[in-house]
Amino acid sequence: MLDAFIRHPFMSRAGVAACSPRDFLAAMCRVECALARVQERAGLVPAGTAAAIETRLDIDAFDLDALAADTADGGNVAIPFVKQAKALLDADLRAHFHYGATSQDIVDSALMLVIQPGLARIEQRLVEARGHGSALMTAHARTPMIGRTLMQQALPITFGAKVAHWLGGLAQAETRLVDIAANGLFVQFGGPVGVHTGFPDHGPALMEALAEELGLNRPLLPWHTDRQPIVALADALDAVAIAAEKIALDVALMAQTEIGELSEPAATGAGGSSSMPHKRNPVGCTRLRTAARQVHANVALVHDVAAQPLERGIGEWQAEWAPLIDSLQLVEGMLDTLVVMFEGLDVRVDAMQHNLRLAASAFLAEPATDMLMPHLAAAAATRLVAEAIHQAVAQKSELADVLLERPEVAAHVDEQRLRAALDPMAHVGASLAQVERVRQMLNRM
Repeated sequence: MLDAFIRHPFMSRAGVAACSPRDFLAAMCRVECALARVQERAGLVPAGTAAAIETRLDIDAFDLDALAADTADGGNVAIPFVKQAKALLDADLRAHFHYGATSQDIVDSALMLVIQPGLARIEQRLVEARGHGSALMTAHARTPMIGRTLMQQALPITFGAKVAHWLGGLAQAETRLVDIAANGLFVQFGGPVGVHTGFPDHGPALMEALAEELGLNRPLLPWHTDRQPIVALADALDAVAIAAEKIALDVALMAQTEIGELSEPAATGAGGSSSMPHKRNPVGCTRLRTAARQVHANVALVHDVAAQPLERGIGEWQAEWAPLIDSLQLVEGMLDTLVVMFEGLDVRVDAMQHNLRLAASAFLAEPATDMLMPHLAAAAATRLVAEAIHQAVAQKSELADVLLERPEVAAHVDEQRLRAALDPMAHVGASLAQVERVRQMLNRM
């Protein structure tokens, strides 16, 4: 299948493996068995019904190919699933199977069950990324580099502060996702038109009991055409994708040959070119950004179909399934790559220092001139500093060293004060404080 070439390379292998047709079939069986158990406890079906159904619902007895072929006829897989399941049951059990449920109850609840372990894997990957990212931030808390705005060199920051901003974005996304995983995966049980037809006295209680049985959250009402839970889930996945994509974009830009401040670890991919063997392409960043763009598009589709008509949608509900599962697998795949990137990112401090010197005139000319003004005329001080900056860039030297070579500077300016004034770390604003704030925040997570 072409999926192996055009979709799966950007997804988590574990995620893809855990979302197989068999896994979804097992989830539907789990929902039906749980429904029978809660109905039996409520006295709505005969004693022993649940155990008998569970015994006879052998996953290996289902014809997966037939389920796939027949899904198109019914509009969803639950319809042929219920037909095959009833064929496995004794005649006296069939009336008690799928009792009071509709196809959307089974599909939505099964979808939540399939998504649940995927979110747990994403949470674990976020923890790992946070750990490696925190180590990177701490190691480079005092590594000065040039900050860039509108793709141009601006003023100094530290690389640790840049990583702190990366981690801040990831942490916000993680908080949203963790909340959804804990509180936003709802059971679905409403019956044919969402009002628990046939259970005027038991409907809401059955819905809550089913949620408890399946380890899902209790909704206020069935959400057949109230797709807020799906929108919230999709948005939480996209928040992670956005945070990871931001990191990939920064890394790719800083890894450009002309900048050379970062380089992906070899573990993210060989990065070779089919026609230019000298290249070391940022393939990890490419995977991250490719996946992110697909997640953004998937989430847009989920939003587009969120307003669903009457008591059951006509194509809107069905359109959610693929983008939601794809987004789950894509985000997990993104984090697989991000963890490896954070763990082995090659930080080229010498390149950061070189690029700082290129921008020295943007932030060092004023403090250097201020140091010379008490001893030289303003025009002379300005001219001398401009010449020194040009020489420092050409020689790849420190501006303080170049200035101190000038007799008129060495004779009148205190060397220690000059070096302190021209140290890039004196111009990185609150970079160190920001690193500390993020470090404390991560320690609380």
